[in-house]
Amino acid sequence: MTAAAHVQTGAKKTFDLGNAVELVSKEEGHRQPLAPEFVSLEDFSPLEVAYDFGRIRREDIEAGPRSIWRYKQLLPVPSNVEEHPNTEPGCTRLVRADRLAKALGVKRIWVKDDTGNPTHSFKDRVVAVALAAAREFGFKVLACPSTGNLANAVAAAAARAGWDSVVLVPSTLERAKILMSAVYDGSLLAVDGNYDDVNRLATELAAEHEDWAFVNVNVRPYYSEGSKTLAFEVAEQLGWRIPEQIVVPIASGSQLTKVDKGFRELAQVGLVEESPVRIFGAQATGCSPVASAFKQDHDVVQPVRPDTIARSLAIGAPADGPYVLDVVRRTGGAIEDVTDEEVIEGIQLLARTEGIFAETAGGVTVATAKKLIEAGKIDPDQETVLLITGDGLKTLDAVQDRVGPKATVAPSTDAVNAALGL
Repeated sequence: MTAAAHVQTGAKKTFDLGNAVELVSKEEGHRQPLAPEFVSLEDFSPLEVAYDFGRIRREDIEAGPRSIWRYKQLLPVPSNVEEHPNTEPGCTRLVRADRLAKALGVKRIWVKDDTGNPTHSFKDRVVAVALAAAREFGFKVLACPSTGNLANAVAAAAARAGWDSVVLVPSTLERAKILMSAVYDGSLLAVDGNYDDVNRLATELAAEHEDWAFVNVNVRPYYSEGSKTLAFEVAEQLGWRIPEQIVVPIASGSQLTKVDKGFRELAQVGLVEESPVRIFGAQATGCSPVASAFKQDHDVVQPVRPDTIARSLAIGAPADGPYVLDVVRRTGGAIEDVTDEEVIEGIQLLARTEGIFAETAGGVTVATAKKLIEAGKIDPDQETVLLITGDGLKTLDAVQDRVGPKATVAPSTDAVNAALGL
């Protein structure tokens, strides 16, 4: 049976969440009805969405809207999801980055440029899915703890939908991200502490306020499924095929695991031919607990206190860290970390070769790819995709002391020529 709607046996409530049929615990596979829950009471592991997809055709997807809703049959969202006001994220460009490839000494690189989303990061994808599920579950307020990009996306999505929002961010967050959240006029609260402190507070608040949908807490299983759309789009844009290698930045780790899930589901339903993809993870050295665990061949990720300019990746206790290790090891990839100096160099390299201005997380991805290539871990003859997940305008402080006018000149041709050495 393909579930256009699923019946909650306990709550006696029917939810339209498309082809989603139940929640499954990631450790032992315990199954339970769809609900706004994120941890299994059986084995205390995270829950994720399971589906009964039925038949899905390429032509139906290609005829769909120019947003992530073209893939709604592969997501836990209502069948009429596009009819509700939302930010309509997705369908961002996949750039063939030949100049970057030449600079790095590899055959072919593609850049998945998610700076083109409504609030200029991939978080618009996950928030759109979370909002759709939250609406179906009857929530009234959209909320989140955030390192910045998620705050922007939640505030904007709530404004578009006519919902109230409550957004919690570290008080040390980049000024641009604070302003970009505040402009939507929701309830933005700056918290003294780092992201892990903010996340703990959000978990406590979620327990107190039953009508608040914390997108990455109580509706996290649905929210995280939005990251699969990155894999869906990459495969469709490559002519319905899976790339050979992909580099993904790691914050909580959810994005990397869901990109892997997305590729596997495409093959499962026959939209692409099943083929191996090596998945690589990227972290900043100042917050690299997953990279450290990978290098030490550990299965447990030890929390750290973040200290890096890549604040959007500064999650010291990544919830999906162990699952990232599983994916990377299973696919034959690797996880590497780069210094803040290398992060800035990665931002500048992408900008000058491809005209794409990435935030610090993008600098981490580019710099990590460079490091992995130089170490012989990324095959230079195989096609590689880099995920650029946020816009450099959000993290101008990272480059403000490194770039600027070449010179200040008088308004004359002679002055210009002299400055250019002509």
